[in-house]
Amino acid sequence: MPPLIQLKNISKHFPGVQALDNVSVEIAPGEIHGLLGENGAGKSTLIKILSGAHRPDGGVIELDGRPIQIENPHKAQELGIVTIYQEFNLVPHLTIAENVFIGREPRRGIFLSWSKLAEQTQALTDRLGIPLDPMKLVRDLSVAEQQMVEIARALSMKSRLIIMDEPTSALSEKEVLQLFDIMRDLRSHGLSMIFITHRLEEVMEICDRITVLRDGQNAGHADIGDINVEGIIRMMVGRPVDDLYRGEHVRPAGGDQVLQVRNLRRKVNRSDPHATILHDVTFEVRRGEILGIAGLVGAGRTEIARVIFGADPLESGEVFIEGRQVHIRSPQDAIRHGIGLVPEDRKQQALFLALAVRENMSIAALPNLLTPVGFVRAREENKLVDEYQRMLNIRMASPEQHVSNLSGGNQQKVVIARWMALQPKLLIVDEPTRGIDVGAKAEVHALLHEMAAKGIAIIMISSELPEILGMSDRILTVREGRATGIVNREDADEETLMKLMTLGTAAQPVG
Repeated sequence: MPPLIQLKNISKHFPGVQALDNVSVEIAPGEIHGLLGENGAGKSTLIKILSGAHRPDGGVIELDGRPIQIENPHKAQELGIVTIYQEFNLVPHLTIAENVFIGREPRRGIFLSWSKLAEQTQALTDRLGIPLDPMKLVRDLSVAEQQMVEIARALSMKSRLIIMDEPTSALSEKEVLQLFDIMRDLRSHGLSMIFITHRLEEVMEICDRITVLRDGQNAGHADIGDINVEGIIRMMVGRPVDDLYRGEHVRPAGGDQVLQVRNLRRKVNRSDPHATILHDVTFEVRRGEILGIAGLVGAGRTEIARVIFGADPLESGEVFIEGRQVHIRSPQDAIRHGIGLVPEDRKQQALFLALAVRENMSIAALPNLLTPVGFVRAREENKLVDEYQRMLNIRMASPEQHVSNLSGGNQQKVVIARWMALQPKLLIVDEPTRGIDVGAKAEVHALLHEMAAKGIAIIMISSELPEILGMSDRILTVREGRATGIVNREDADEETLMKLMTLGTAAQPVG
């Protein structure tokens, strides 16, 4: 089939960065096309050019064989190109129907026709097979339902190409399957899609063809039947990645106990005994050890991390650092006792997006960088930033670059560098590789191994069982706020962990 859309030799330059360099992609009618690459490879810039948010510096875009200019997002929508971003563009206090047809509402004269609005929205949701009331407020919908509203809006614009940016990142397995069913149905009706994801198993499941970018250039194209995951990874990172968890550290023999927690209990509401979200959780972590915490979503993994770090109040229980009981009532207390936390949501809870890389990296060590009269010792700060930029291979234009302009993997390394500069006794990392590509994952894993080899105790929380199994020395499983077991690495497999995560009951492991 002749292509629906072709991008030929697209280039885009930003100050200090060549984001795209002669990139070419073509999308056929009725095709699901995977756009892949490490963070910073140029995927976001390319879809912003397609969606009209950026203008290319060079190259040609053709639709149905004719050159087109996409001056702005409105023009992209007129051409039938609609983008569904990872952060949805919905108005929470409006209804589904109003969000679907916002700015294009059917009218009778000067008045909005609510009956037509509801009828047309219902037709779209019926086509998608989702039982939603068009008059329901968007704020009352689940993440998966909000995504369906975005798809319904795209269909209402008579789209020919829908770009989906990380559409499965916040969905459950069941919701992903439902989304894939809808995508297949849309494909069968001739609609084309660009699918962007870091989950390569999903690429193999849903895509027809792929284009891989690396460092702003084409790294390869392939039909999905002619390639496997290893081949995709090789194109993405420019080298074979046989084992994402390689570089295992050797734990110091008989490492001393760094952290012990006994009977941690946390309630949402003191007056409601049924609102307890942590029930008498007990475990320990030793010097140089990586303790993995595994559990289903909502099991209490993040709550354990937040309580230990003082971000949430502790109802009862005891915390010991190097055998001495401590009382941690705030993150400042935790930091004073040598505890660092890399939270699950780096953008909301860890990074200062309006500040530069330099400030984000040095802020925790700031008390050590001040002169007696309160000025920052610039030479010492620059030395710290330069040291960890080299050590962690953080790719940035300069220390003054806004951290918001870094890729996800480099943002994560900035947060890790912040804590490495303080040389913590214990580092808690919550979903350390979520939303970053396979190359950056391998680098983050190597960093954690290196820190453990230096004697730092690490608690790693992850939803990915292969990551937990590949990285951990021991694994603590939790279910419904309770510790259900601790398994040594050599005794652990996915089946054992899933049983403890789904069928386990209260347990009081201490080691």
